[in-house]
Amino acid sequence: MSVLIAFLSLAVEFVLGYPDWLFRAIGHPVTWFGRLISFLDLRLNRATDPDALRRQRGVQALLIIVLVPAVIGLCVQLVLLWFVPLGFFIAALLATSLLSQRSLYEHVEAVADSLESGGLAMGRVAVSRIVGRDPDALDRAAVCRAAIESLAENFSDGIVAPAFWTGVGGLAGGAAYKAANTADSMIGHRTPRHEAFGWAAARFDDWINLPASRLTALLIVLAAFLVKDADPRNAWQAVRRDAKKHRSPNAGWPEAAMAGALGLALAGPRSYGGIVVDDVFMGEGGLRDVDSGDIRRALKLYRVADYLLIALFAVVSVIAVLAF
Repeated sequence: MSVLIAFLSLAVEFVLGYPDWLFRAIGHPVTWFGRLISFLDLRLNRATDPDALRRQRGVQALLIIVLVPAVIGLCVQLVLLWFVPLGFFIAALLATSLLSQRSLYEHVEAVADSLESGGLAMGRVAVSRIVGRDPDALDRAAVCRAAIESLAENFSDGIVAPAFWTGVGGLAGGAAYKAANTADSMIGHRTPRHEAFGWAAARFDDWINLPASRLTALLIVLAAFLVKDADPRNAWQAVRRDAKKHRSPNAGWPEAAMAGALGLALAGPRSYGGIVVDDVFMGEGGLRDVDSGDIRRALKLYRVADYLLIALFAVVSVIAVLAF
């Protein structure tokens, strides 16, 4: 019945999001996972150790990072399911903390609002809250492309993937995924400190995002049938042509679908910490001179794709309940 928990959490989080007062009171699961990851990084990742030992300790850290939330989630769900049907709703409320439908929309919309009200300087500030690239190196079009790329990738990582793994493994599956994804964002970088220690976190995150990234691309292609000025055929062609060329085994799928649907060119060369990443464009041949209006078009496409995701889980939930 984990899929029912996933569906209810999607529906509730879509409406309510994660309230600010709750964040101020108790924080957020990502911040809790972050403290655990920082502690393990500090204690186990020593610069004086050889890379082989640091990689081994990175594997050990990943096991702790994934198993601790999974065990806690499993225990909580087992207790709650004694109280049917109330327990399902409580479990779903807890699972909403693993999703980011509402906050993703608001953060990306803020980039468009900032560009239109405050110009490039404000747009850079807004986009710096959702991407890791150098904001001062971005012109107006690059700010807009960055926002749309973040929307596409985080639709997969922040919504589809946690919903998928919650549907597979309940609170345990969703919490384990979110912890692993947080680990990748914190230590899964090719830097001198984390090249070896974060290797396991980065590779594991690649693996667990495989199904969600493909499903996300499909949802965007299907949504393009329902959104004015979106091109589903071009979206499908961009996915088939460009997705596997991306340096990430997963990010290229939703980005290519978004680029093709909107007739844009996304990804491409960009700068992180002064280092230029020479990546290929998703939606090759699409428009590169992107503006805030394109961000709003992307948000419409995202919203419809999110509706389709919720509908998908609703259908699967009905089938599961009838089978049960």
